[in-house]
Amino acid sequence: MSLTLPKDICKPHLIFKNNNQEQVMKKTRILTGITTTGTPHLGNYAGAIKPAIEASKNLENKSFYFLADLHALIKNKNPKEVHQSSLEVAATWLALGLDTENAYFYRQSDIPEISELTWILSCLTAKGLMNRAHAYKASVAENIEQKAKDPDKGITMGLFSYPILMAADILIFKADLVPVGKDQIQHLEMARDIGMRFNHLYEELFTLPQALTDENAAVLKGLDGRKMSKSYGNTIPLFDTEKKLKKMINKITTNSQPPEEPKDTKDCTLFEIYSAFADKNQIEEIKKRYSEGIGWGEMKLTLFELLNDQLKEPRKQYEYLIKNPSIVEETLIKGGLKAREEAIPMLKKIKKAVGLRALG
Repeated sequence: MSLTLPKDICKPHLIFKNNNQEQVMKKTRILTGITTTGTPHLGNYAGAIKPAIEASKNLENKSFYFLADLHALIKNKNPKEVHQSSLEVAATWLALGLDTENAYFYRQSDIPEISELTWILSCLTAKGLMNRAHAYKASVAENIEQKAKDPDKGITMGLFSYPILMAADILIFKADLVPVGKDQIQHLEMARDIGMRFNHLYEELFTLPQALTDENAAVLKGLDGRKMSKSYGNTIPLFDTEKKLKKMINKITTNSQPPEEPKDTKDCTLFEIYSAFADKNQIEEIKKRYSEGIGWGEMKLTLFELLNDQLKEPRKQYEYLIKNPSIVEETLIKGGLKAREEAIPMLKKIKKAVGLRALG
């Protein structure tokens, strides 16, 4: 993962001695929320999971990764799906090697301080700010387009106040950096606005987070050539069986060029997926084979072999964890307790600042 930190973020984990006293400068805090909706797919891995897992092993950072199961309730009203997705997402990250000793890995709903802070922040957040949220505006626009009598038809308070919960997720742990896609930058800016307002009204307790975007992050296409997304139904599940993985890869749309004709790697779904998992030498070799006229059937087989080779061992780990959910649960509980060691004293300071403290 190659990301450039903003200049005003302090250099982390510098230790020096002065007059026999050891001083440790603050580590950079990076926080990532993992939505528990659906089964993780290749696009999730290439764009978010792989770089985040690499970052979890960096001792210079203090990394927080959480299952955003409270956020999942906004869209998903099926309790079985919410529960199963939490297991699948957690098992995926663990199977792929997330360093839970160095990083914080927890379930959002196991940190009651987040929900309590959400209410406190709701009491100082202007409704006008929430009115400008993209997700809310899009839902209103859709209702108007469909000529609904009420422009707020079907819109829950969860959807409307989603940015406040996201702000609480970030501010409670004093995150410096939050990796986000372009569609989430507005919510990160709202978290900054909310934190700034609290600091101004009460006490300067919150770190104002900065968005961390990676222009080079892989955005993979799906089976039909559109962005790989659950909403399009064109995803390739990360831990399908070998047989299913091969079948899904064979479904990827290609053009009608014959095998002997040289092919362009640009905008080629097969090449893009291959590049997200291959090393530099492998990529250069496959480019050469494209110029020589590799057949689509051969390329699909080559892609399958690459993916299957890399996912074989993690797939075994994943299947084991799915069959033994108590191991995943134990890991999340341990991570939650670790995270609460940070959240509890922070919330105590927040409550004291707003006047929620002992009377005598």
